[in-house]
Amino acid sequence: MKMEEGSREDLLRKIEALKEELKDREKALPAHTIRPHQLLAIEELEEKIRLLEGKLRSLNS
Repeated sequence: MKMEEGSREDLLRKIEALKEELKDREKALPAHTIRPHQLLAIEELEEKIRLLEGKLRSLNS
């Protein structure tokens, strides 16, 4: 059972770190001429967050 709690805490830390990175990347976007790699990086972060949140939900079930 302790391992499960550690997993939850680990997932929560990872999710929080990814959300911070996502915020930073969104702030760094230029007002004009956004490059495709910038959007891809944001989309990848959003997908990682969704996956980890799904794992977290399954642990809570």
